Amino acid sequence: MGLNEALLQGIAALGFDAPTPVQQQVIPVALQSDEDFIALAQTGTGKTAAFGLPLLQRINPAEKNVQGLVLCPTRELCVQVANDLANYSKFSHHLKIVAVYGGASIETQIRQIKAGAQIIVATPGRLVDLLVRQVAQLDKVARVVLDEADEMLNMGFKEAVDIILEAVENRKSIWLFSATMPHEVRAIASTYMQNPREISTANRNEAHANIEHLYYLCHSENRFATLKRVVDANPGIYGLVFCRTRIDAKEIAEQMIRDGYNADALHGDLAQSDRDRVMQRFRERNLQLLIATDVAARGIDVSDISHVINYGLPDEPEVYTHRSGRTGRAGRTGISISIITPKFEEKIRQIERRTKSTFTRMSIPTGSEVCEKQLFHIVQSIHDQEVQHDQIEPFLPRILEALQDITKEELIKRFASVEFNRFLAYYRDAPDINIYPRSRADKTSRPERSSGAANGAHQRLFVNIGLMDGVNKKDFIELLTGEFRVPKPAIGDIDIQKSFMHFDLEPGFSREVRRGLEEFNINGRRVKVSDAMDRPDRPKKDKKFPFAKGGDKGRKKSRY
Repeated sequence: MGLNEALLQGIAALGFDAPTPVQQQVIPVALQSDEDFIALAQTGTGKTAAFGLPLLQRINPAEKNVQGLVLCPTRELCVQVANDLANYSKFSHHLKIVAVYGGASIETQIRQIKAGAQIIVATPGRLVDLLVRQVAQLDKVARVVLDEADEMLNMGFKEAVDIILEAVENRKSIWLFSATMPHEVRAIASTYMQNPREISTANRNEAHANIEHLYYLCHSENRFATLKRVVDANPGIYGLVFCRTRIDAKEIAEQMIRDGYNADALHGDLAQSDRDRVMQRFRERNLQLLIATDVAARGIDVSDISHVINYGLPDEPEVYTHRSGRTGRAGRTGISISIITPKFEEKIRQIERRTKSTFTRMSIPTGSEVCEKQLFHIVQSIHDQEVQHDQIEPFLPRILEALQDITKEELIKRFASVEFNRFLAYYRDAPDINIYPRSRADKTSRPERSSGAANGAHQRLFVNIGLMDGVNKKDFIELLTGEFRVPKPAIGDIDIQKSFMHFDLEPGFSREVRRGLEEFNINGRRVKVSDAMDRPDRPKKDKKFPFAKGGDKGRKKSRY
């Protein structure tokens, strides 16, 4: 393809032995000509090497000025691209590559540029700051790469991109890479590029062919419960969960962590050091789930993500394409899952038409189905477990002696039950939270529901405390989420009366909450909880109890 031996040695050391389709089409053009081009390529198709290798080869190592510029939408992608370029050129000339992005020391970046940067990889905002300070001299830049141009413009960087492209006045060519071609990207091309060649490995806006697209339909109050069931029904999941806002990302991550999931959040409120820490844990697979916003997830270059989960659909089909492209990378297959409410089902059809993909509606796993998946995952894990014979051999006689009174069948059951019992306890009374067509709305076709369930999703409970005891809705929710670690989506309606209250709760949490609440006392009166179906709307005797803060609160601490 025309690459020099030093670069071939560098990519061979990284384990690459054959070019991807986008590399096959882009590298010869970028090496042999100075024409502008637009490359339509999805994430995960190897586009960094497609522009990085020819860019490196066309740098003159004898000149210590900036000759190449790569613009990226996010700091994560900026750092990733700079690292990739350094790895590709490991056996080549000692080229000076500097990553320039917000959230890091600008003084350090200024020193690195003044030391003789030959390639700058930058986010638009920070590079404009350096231009204003007259630190970055771009008049000798020959080639400009716009990486993920559609996302860069979606994030509001058009003005900054305009300033930068005006500054590189002596450029020879612009290489624009984008997964989609919205009007804003086309406008950049028509303004700054001269008769650009268009290189495409797929039709515009099309999703990856090796990604399976699934969706689950549920009521809004059951979205978090559905997310947990989907995760639990895929025990080996290593995935990204996309949320629309940073607040959603923070709340979902906190709820997942409270419920024992190996998860963390990535969003714009995190300091750079915290973002780096979270990403490092995810790359090392010390995190099973990364809850992220679209902006924060740009630049996540992890090739073996098994699932992408959309906790609600994005506004634009192009954003869905970007999200789903985080899985199914480097020739692997992947699964993109969307959890939606009925009013968004038509949006699924729009995305199907725009991305030329097919979505399959799936049934939300029932409690028994989740438990079955978990059980056989445990069995498979035991079967595949590597045994350290030398280390365990000295302890084997004592192990055999301790287990000698247990039969083989009983021993298998007990080993499988170590983790299985936890899921069994949680999902034992779990209701069916699927939404069924209206034609199945008669009693004979409805799924079986647990006693006292509200709308098939919650169980209504009665508590013998109310307004006269100082109870209010906000404090009661904080008690449930804090003391009993109940996620907010699992809490339904709360109706507080003068001397009693009703509240709706997912059945999976009711046993623990009932047991916990009944350990409280208010002024010597024990709190009692019962199923609302067994209670009248009001107790037969409405007996007033004086309430005073600081009174006898029972064995547990409570604001009550």
